[in-house]
Amino acid sequence: MGYGRSTRQGFVIIVGGAVLLAGVALLVLPGPGLLLVLAGLLILSREFPAVNRYVEPVRERAIQAAEESVTSWWRLTGSVLTGLALFGAGVAWGLVEELPLSGWSTGSGLILSGFILFGLLFWSWRRVRARRAESFPE
Repeated sequence: MGYGRSTRQGFVIIVGGAVLLAGVALLVLPGPGLLLVLAGLLILSREFPAVNRYVEPVRERAIQAAEESVTSWWRLTGSVLTGLALFGAGVAWGLVEELPLSGWSTGSGLILSGFILFGLLFWSWRRVRARRAESFPE
């Protein structure tokens, strides 16, 4: 009876903590760090209400950063080129055996990262476009 709650809390701590730590690492590495920090906080806040006070400030900053990524043509171009580079690197790591950690497990991870990047860019672009449409109705 008491083990169910403890097991769930342990699972939430492990999963939420892992996502949160990955997000913190991606704050300095290339990737959607703030979005993963937000996801980790959301996971942890389901079981630990004290974490809720950190969710909204991180959510606001994550959405702001996502929107900033598509507000200028050079940022958008850089993000698209980064996504294409991830696809290319994924294929290279999948096919070229001489590369360190070569194989399709690494390659598919890079390709998946490219898909995630393009998904986030599309979401951000639609969000910015909708806000502009609200601000400047035709």
